[in-house]
Amino acid sequence: MKIAYITAGAGHMYCGSCLRDNTLAAALLGAGHQVVLMPAYTPTRTDERNVSQKRVFLGGINVFLQQHFAFFRRTPWVVDRLLDYPPLLRLATRWAVSVDPAQLGDMTASMLLGPKGFQRKEIAKLVEFLATDFSPDIVTLPNSLLIGLAPAIKAALKVPVCCTFQGEELFLDGLGEPYRSRSIQLIREHAAHVDAFVAVSHFGRSMMAEYLGIDPGRIHVVPLGINLDGYVPHEEDDGEPFTVGYLGRLAPEKGLHVLAEAYKRLRAHPGLPPSRLWAAGYLAPEHKGYLAGIQQQMDSWGLTGDLQYHGELDRPAKLAFLQRLSVLSVPGAYADPKGLFLLEAMASGVPIVQPRRGAATEIVDATGGGILVEPDDPDALAAGILELWTNREKRRECGRRGYEGVRAHYGAARMAARAMEVYRSVMA
Repeated sequence: MKIAYITAGAGHMYCGSCLRDNTLAAALLGAGHQVVLMPAYTPTRTDERNVSQKRVFLGGINVFLQQHFAFFRRTPWVVDRLLDYPPLLRLATRWAVSVDPAQLGDMTASMLLGPKGFQRKEIAKLVEFLATDFSPDIVTLPNSLLIGLAPAIKAALKVPVCCTFQGEELFLDGLGEPYRSRSIQLIREHAAHVDAFVAVSHFGRSMMAEYLGIDPGRIHVVPLGINLDGYVPHEEDDGEPFTVGYLGRLAPEKGLHVLAEAYKRLRAHPGLPPSRLWAAGYLAPEHKGYLAGIQQQMDSWGLTGDLQYHGELDRPAKLAFLQRLSVLSVPGAYADPKGLFLLEAMASGVPIVQPRRGAATEIVDATGGGILVEPDDPDALAAGILELWTNREKRRECGRRGYEGVRAHYGAARMAARAMEVYRSVMA
């Protein structure tokens, strides 16, 4: 089957959605399908072999300029290609391009208008490439924020279009009014042009069905899968401190401050051995103050030096980081429909302690790789971590189950096989 995947680049950040799209495309290529992975906005950054096209579609600079300046809506395509030069797009994401939804409401709504929006020229380029250079059997959109492409693709190519849900509701809720309501209205209108929706978890399916008013029967579940190369069983070193780990974006909605509160309670427990709190992940410039505030709190609690930030990690560094954790927790303040970091930890045999909400519930139920606790409760989170600290056998058992469970349920090949079931049903 010839499959065209559009994937939304996130500049210089490792993005969970980009990682998922790249892993799925690579697995389908490995299974013998013809796949073209088309980055939109910026080049994608992955921590494994990047199988995406070098050409960027809907280049972020052109999209921005065409939104704000009428002159750039009429420039020749050859001029636009200069602004789509991948190194230039990478520089733009470091210098000036905001990803704050509160500043992107008008552009989001314009993109959702499709050919009726200011970016009609960029959409025409993408459709022309699909029609003349690849001629796919099916086209997949990476999220509902790009659903405005669906009518133009279907009109030109006469092929099925699928749309994946990957947690974009968090972005939509951050748009502010009137852009949030307008964007959701446009997504609902364009839903008629989509042949199948795909959610990466059962929770994601039910949540987005309600959020967008879509019949749940139109939403198929293709659970996340990861490339398991390099993941080896975690072996505890008795000489190492008990290490509580956090792996994810450092932002308030991801909950590092909640984990810090739980760690403070943990340290107050008598008899706790030497311990530490390790965090790793992307830190946006606007959130440096957030991390500094948590470190100041740790200092005020007499825990100076216990919190260590390891930066954003490439694949070898991430695998090494996970090997040195005793337990992992990312107690986000929202119901995350993905949970890629949970699969990465469990693939290394690291048990998890996670709030009982979002996709974490079904991941833990499927694997047995950790403990679920009450959300937004540092005391409950501390109690869950303490349970694994005091019961070494349970800690090892959760680690073993997680290690085996990810391989049984969340491998890349399994994700690809399930995706093909959906595509074949749509084609039929």
